[in-house]
Amino acid sequence: MARYIGPKTKIARKFNDPIYGPDKSYEKKKYPPGQHGNSRRRKKLSEYGTQLQEKQKAKYTYGILERQFRNLFSAASSKSGITGEILLQYCEARLDNVVYRLGIAPSRAAARQLVSHRHITVNGDVMNIPSCQLNIGDKVSVRERSKSLEAITESLSGRANAFAWLEWDSEKMQGVFNAYPDRQDIPEKINEQLIVELYSK
Repeated sequence: MARYIGPKTKIARKFNDPIYGPDKSYEKKKYPPGQHGNSRRRKKLSEYGTQLQEKQKAKYTYGILERQFRNLFSAASSKSGITGEILLQYCEARLDNVVYRLGIAPSRAAARQLVSHRHITVNGDVMNIPSCQLNIGDKVSVRERSKSLEAITESLSGRANAFAWLEWDSEKMQGVFNAYPDRQDIPEKINEQLIVELYSK
């Protein structure tokens, strides 16, 4: 499965937002990449360009490819409610994202690898599909034989953020997906309305 494995600081600079987490290199160069990145006379983005950039930002943030992202949008638009908010809720309900939010992995890319390498179970069954959509009440656990993995224990030891829609049992190394998050509870700086406008053209 294809995924982005290039320089992450370059992407963060492109969107003027450290979407992959704290980055010392980004802090040093808070301007777009390229030969004219620090120029004050940069061409202003068109309306379409602004919408496209926001969609790309969301895709890079969650590590989702175009076809998957469009399918999520189609599913979100078929539901009653605010399409943009539902789209982000579906992104948050992906297994790799939940593993990251629970603190089992330090990043979404690391969470994706843990899932792919069969270190994670869902409702007691090994799941190796990072894009798996969780349902309310699903239990996400570290596989018994993987609980002593250094990468997992280190990540959990630095676990700081607790999210209202997730429940974590440190003794069992198990989390529960209790609900889809409200928009104000999702910390990512994404203007989902621009994405809806782009796909609605």
